[in-house]
Amino acid sequence: MKIRIIGSAHPLRGGGISTFNERLAQALIAAGHDVAIYSFSLQYPALRFPGKSQYTQEPAPSNSKIHSVINSINPLNWLKVGRMLKHENPDLIIVRFWTPFMGPAFGTILRKAKAKNTVCLAITDNVVAHEKKATDLILTKYFFKAINRFVTMSAEVMKDLRVLTDKPSVQLFHPLYDSYGPSVSQDLARRQLRLPVDGKVVLFFGFIRKYKGLDLLLEAMADKRIAEQNIQLVIAGEYYGDQAFYEGLITKWRIEDRVHLFTSFIPNEEVRIYFSAADCVALPYRSATQSGITQVAYHFERGMVATNVGGLPEAVKHGETGIVCEPNSKAIANAILQYFDGKELPQLCQNLKREKQEYSWTAFVGKLLSFATEL
Repeated sequence: MKIRIIGSAHPLRGGGISTFNERLAQALIAAGHDVAIYSFSLQYPALRFPGKSQYTQEPAPSNSKIHSVINSINPLNWLKVGRMLKHENPDLIIVRFWTPFMGPAFGTILRKAKAKNTVCLAITDNVVAHEKKATDLILTKYFFKAINRFVTMSAEVMKDLRVLTDKPSVQLFHPLYDSYGPSVSQDLARRQLRLPVDGKVVLFFGFIRKYKGLDLLLEAMADKRIAEQNIQLVIAGEYYGDQAFYEGLITKWRIEDRVHLFTSFIPNEEVRIYFSAADCVALPYRSATQSGITQVAYHFERGMVATNVGGLPEAVKHGETGIVCEPNSKAIANAILQYFDGKELPQLCQNLKREKQEYSWTAFVGKLLSFATEL
């Protein structure tokens, strides 16, 4: 089957979306399909992009054909890319949809690219944007009209999707992020990061945005019980918000000695160091659809403390692979203390290994293609 993927990929450092697209391409190639990714020559205008750089210096993934050709703000480019795709006459076009901003570009490209027998399938990370704008619904509906089938990876997104469309849709699991290599020893990882070798370490990983609730976690770290146990927090990820706000909270709560900041973009080759150093991963989100961070945590067999929002309780099974709590600082502090009380840790390790086996790319690709090609 000739399959083309539309979405972020190398050399863009789109975090989980780029990593997912590249890993999906590799899994489809391994299954014997002709696959290429159509990525961006310009993903975001500089004024819209909240980070320091949109590009990575890391080498391109092996065995992947990536065409960096889409300009997200140039309608003439959308028509050109659509013609390029139509000339290839793919059997299946898979589009990653995560923000209404991409609706006009993706919707126009697909309208131009679609041949008679081409199936257009959207993997929808979000239907409702985390930071909402008045034009979101119009842009999303324009994109949806060009799609034949939809895949979601959480019940929360499926619920939002059903409000807007009755086209064929299926909920699949989010496969593992298994491209970061194996764990290293915890002692080695902590020494490399200059963390206390002994003790308890919580990891907050990924782009720092308001909806992810880092401020709630910082307030939880100021809880007297957390301080008495000398629990450490590692923040690893680039600020996509007000840096001064978060660092002001660290000063306000007087937790400078227990909070370790690594707030540059984390290259793929370094991800395993941070997860290996941690005892658990915190997802203190205020709102969520799903989070790819859970699938990185599963890969490295790290339990989680997550808030009861969106699709997080689907991914983090309370009492089995982590602790789920309400999205406020007191509840998060209680959850961290419960995680470290030791009673559930031995069984939790076994549960993580079991769950990890359920999230293979081979199974995901099989179900994805079965749904895409069914009559």
